[in-house]
Amino acid sequence: MNAKTPLVRFIAPAYPNENIFSRIARRMTPLGLIMVATAACDWNRWRVEVIDENDYTGPRTKDGLPDHEKLQEENPAEIVAFYCGLTCTMDRVYELARFYQNRGAKVIAGGKHVMHRTEEALGNCIDAVVIGEGERIIQDVLSAIRDGGFLQSIFYAPLPETQGYDKNLDLLPYPDYGLVRYAKVKCYSIGRVRGCSMFCEFCTVNDKPRWSSPEHLFNTVRWLVDTRGARNFFIVDDNLGEDIEGYTKFFQMVKAKFGNRLCFTVQIRLSLAHNSEFLTIMKEAGGWAVCVGFESVLDQELKAMHKGLTSRQMLNWARTLSKMFWLHMMFIYRYPGKNQEELLVSDKERERRHKWFIRKSGGHSIQILQLVPLPGSNVEKRLKEEGRLIPVEQSCLDGVFVCYVPRNISIEGLHQAQMRLMRWFYSPMSFWWRVFTFLPLGLIRLISNWNASKRAWRQAVIKY
Repeated sequence: MNAKTPLVRFIAPAYPNENIFSRIARRMTPLGLIMVATAACDWNRWRVEVIDENDYTGPRTKDGLPDHEKLQEENPAEIVAFYCGLTCTMDRVYELARFYQNRGAKVIAGGKHVMHRTEEALGNCIDAVVIGEGERIIQDVLSAIRDGGFLQSIFYAPLPETQGYDKNLDLLPYPDYGLVRYAKVKCYSIGRVRGCSMFCEFCTVNDKPRWSSPEHLFNTVRWLVDTRGARNFFIVDDNLGEDIEGYTKFFQMVKAKFGNRLCFTVQIRLSLAHNSEFLTIMKEAGGWAVCVGFESVLDQELKAMHKGLTSRQMLNWARTLSKMFWLHMMFIYRYPGKNQEELLVSDKERERRHKWFIRKSGGHSIQILQLVPLPGSNVEKRLKEEGRLIPVEQSCLDGVFVCYVPRNISIEGLHQAQMRLMRWFYSPMSFWWRVFTFLPLGLIRLISNWNASKRAWRQAVIKY
């Protein structure tokens, strides 16, 4: 296409604060944004580019953020589309929407936040909101703008069973990471399962699960290896276990083609630890790390979340996973249960149980965050009914700040308890303890079990 072809710029907004997700965000662009941009690019009436503000090497402003003034000067966009999957980034979205609208560009937005806060978005310089899966509606939106029929402010994507595409998603294109400008993508996000059947109270992913075929995901991986030299992949599915047979076949195909030359990080439910056949195949195909939402170590809190597990079950399965993979453990600290559920355990005892559980499980990295009352989630509705939501800026909804009124503890006390656990785990002493214990028999251990020693040293450096 020539330079006169109109440009559509897709933007992933910057995180407002440094947090535990910042490091991976500098290496990986959101899959949803890439998929919608790829679908728009299939239509040759537009040029398409993606700007990921978290993974960005281009011109910057004095405060270190991407300089959109210069981006518009060198390559003006007629339409700008925002990824709004994270509530904490919405202040940045509205700031950029105002900038682009003042320069005559049409501004559209899609994602979970604007789906539940549509009126808010339309009142903040967003011209149109897309509700549903953007791949199936983006070309209709662009057509409406191009043909001068841009009259509606809300576009509803068709349901999976309409418009003649299969519920297994096989007709979706491969994600085109070549559209990302000013970025150094080192980890490629991929996926095949959409939706989740668990219906956790704090989550907004409650669509009926469906998936593409394992062959489609394998061909995506092979295409990214051939065209991008990709080696590291993150499978973004919220619940990989919705189709465990399909993923078993996928990893078998990866193993047959690439051996263990590729590296996969996955999000799984802890209950998959009992499926030794699947875990073995995944490890042999290059499965390296598993991210597991433990959420809590207290049975009464697990019950309030509708997790369907007990702490004893979780500990046994966590040990299994930590022996095979790098285990990243995710917790929601002091979950706000119904009625008086959160008062049953003292704060000192709560911290002690978390430390004991983490030690015994063998987890290699952790994240302990505050509950985020996501827009549209059941827990947000409940806390609002109980009068416990705190009116905070949207940038504070990132898991670091306390956003609700806790019972039997101050807001500052709750925040400090969370920080104490993080400081306890990510401590400089972790590294020096590793050096100290290595000295007596370190060389023998290094030779006898190289993989375990390498993982232990890597963990010590990360914790330091």
